[in-house]
Order: sequence, then structure tokens, then C-alpha cells
Amino acid sequence: MRFLIAMLTAEEEKNPSSKRVITLLAFLLLATIVISELFLGLTVGAATLESITYIVLGGLGFTAAEKFRFTRSEKNTE
Repeated sequence: MRFLIAMLTAEEEKNPSSKRVITLLAFLLLATIVISELFLGLTVGAATLESITYIVLGGLGFTAAEKFRFTRSEKNTE
């Protein structure tokens, strides 16, 4: 459980980031959709699948971009 909370929090924060939680839930939903289409034969609309995919990609992109930002304390020390 600690691993999951640590994964969902930023390095300087103690509370889980809502952006990361939403991205994780959207990823789990996307994985469920893909598995249900492959093995169970259920179909989901193309627009729904694309929308969830964009949410996952956007969330992962913004989360990765956080690693490259500078904080004020980092700028003052350089």
C-alpha cells in the first residue's frame, strides 16, 4: 500500500496528486476495455476508446513534464 501511495505522490508532497490518481484510474479503465474487447468479445465505441487514451497519454505526459521543471529554490542556488 505504501508503494502505491508513494507512486501517486510527487517528491516534495505528502498527499497523492489528483492528476496521477485520475491517470491511474483511466489507465486501468483502458486496460479493462482492451482485455474485454480481446477476450470477451465486447465492443466499445471508437470515440470512447480514443477519449480515454488521450486522458491517459495527457496525464502521463504532464506527470513526466513535472520532473523537468525548476522550482524557485533550485533557481536561486544555481
